[in-house]
Amino acid sequence: MSLDDPVVITCSISGAIANREQCPAIPYTPEEYAAEARRAVDEGAAMLHIHARTPDGTPSYEVEDFRAITAAILDAVDDVIVNYSTGAIGVPLEKRIAYLRELRPEIGALNMGSMNYAKYSARRKDFVFATVFENSFETITTLTKAMGELGIKPEHECFDSGHVANLDPLLDMSLLEPPLQVSCVMGVTGGIRPSAKNLAHMAEQIPDVPHEWGVIGISRRQWELVAAALTLGGNVRVGLEDNFYLPDGETARSNGDLIAKARQMTQDVGRRPATVAEARAMLSLPDPRAARAEVFGAGAAA
Repeated sequence: MSLDDPVVITCSISGAIANREQCPAIPYTPEEYAAEARRAVDEGAAMLHIHARTPDGTPSYEVEDFRAITAAILDAVDDVIVNYSTGAIGVPLEKRIAYLRELRPEIGALNMGSMNYAKYSARRKDFVFATVFENSFETITTLTKAMGELGIKPEHECFDSGHVANLDPLLDMSLLEPPLQVSCVMGVTGGIRPSAKNLAHMAEQIPDVPHEWGVIGISRRQWELVAAALTLGGNVRVGLEDNFYLPDGETARSNGDLIAKARQMTQDVGRRPATVAEARAMLSLPDPRAARAEVFGAGAAA
């Protein structure tokens, strides 16, 4: 590892589940998203992962909510890679593709397998919630083809090692072009257990083609997974969607606090945060200015 081995640091700004009763810093309005984006970018984030909400905090899959949030963010930061969530339960696939088609983010998160998806409370001896997260091959291929037609790069979110293997048929059908962007999601009940050993195992399963991979650690074990990914050569994602707490147990005041810690850890292992331009080059992303100007106006392309 060296300073010539940059790290793409992603901020997951809000998610769709947590609320302000759990963490007061979670943004709801476009202006609050923009402020959080500014804090994250100032601390070293090159990419923002976005779930939309209405101004009262309700999760939204409407084009206009994604548009308002993204426009506010692009007005607040000099430049950043925009990554939209496409994961949902009970939301028609056509609606999720609609905001991709209308707004054309550079990256779209693509969940790579169906699974039980739950949160379990050891104190209660019961599930806080439990559901089935449907991501069939039909859903995966439909989203993959739509992203390909729209020039959107998939981020393959893999919650278990079998999800990594689901990349194989997509590559064989030539639906994907290297370099892949693969994220190992760890810490969700129903997915792989969060450990450095399991992260190394998942990273080894990624197809042997040029690729970028990273970790998305859920809850307080996020930081040991960040440390493991940095040591193994991966990228990292932190943010209030995934975890509210700093390593010492203190609640983060903003996404900026979490990104600052990830930046420090990156530097502590002898690596450095990738600039936005470097991250685009690593992920083979085209220049977004023309698309942004068409969708959001000339100011967003500056």
